[in-house]
Amino acid sequence: MAQAGKVKRVTTHVLQEMKAAGERIAMLTSYDFSLARLVDRAGIDVILVGDSASNVMAGHETTLPITLDQMIYHASSVVRGVERALVVVDLPFGTYQGNSKEALGSAIRIMKESGAHAVKLEGGKEVIESIGRILTAGIPVMGHLGLTPQSIYKFGTYVVRAKEQAEAERLRADALLLEEAGCFAIVLEKIPAELAAEVAASVQIPVIGIGAGGGVDGQVLVLHDMLGINTEFHPRFLRRYADLHEVITGAVGRYIDDVRTGGFPNQDEQY
Repeated sequence: MAQAGKVKRVTTHVLQEMKAAGERIAMLTSYDFSLARLVDRAGIDVILVGDSASNVMAGHETTLPITLDQMIYHASSVVRGVERALVVVDLPFGTYQGNSKEALGSAIRIMKESGAHAVKLEGGKEVIESIGRILTAGIPVMGHLGLTPQSIYKFGTYVVRAKEQAEAERLRADALLLEEAGCFAIVLEKIPAELAAEVAASVQIPVIGIGAGGGVDGQVLVLHDMLGINTEFHPRFLRRYADLHEVITGAVGRYIDDVRTGGFPNQDEQY
């Protein structure tokens, strides 16, 4: 690990340079100090403190229940573990939709209380006013189009979005609107790969995909999914890079056995 003070921070400008150079951007979620520190030291470019914490940390069925206070708690924990990565925090459901003044207040709280570097929010034309107001305070904004989990009850399903021509056209238009409004990047979730590649080529800002194919400028996954901690989630776009479910349950099982048989602690593990 590089020594403190010598670590080159990833900024929104660095991400723009990466897109211009054709260098792919690697992004993962994190929600706590310990894992964020590991992810950061491994060299990740962007850490997203996602509202997916509602699912993987709190056990909720959707992202809707998580509150602004809870997002700030998770973001603060992550920021304390990070030296290099750009930390982006999701604005949770109900903190920005339909009220640009509340959106600005929510974003300011996240930035002031957590020390994060940017916020992310879902939607296109319908949230442009909120995006503009947040940007007036100098807060960087990442957009999010395609499957927008906060709108799950509107869609009623997590199926691939923008397969039909009308919805695809709206997504193209929304991407241009987000760029024009001043977003520094856009996440595209679960849309056809051809459409995602087209959108990435049509805008100058980085486009990060999740279930959006390989023709975009970078990729993002939920950390607990790609590490194999969660085993119930099996979308086509998910690649598991580890099986920590097996590792952790196996380790806990061996610990239980050692405790019950008197094998732990041994003579070397006592004072």
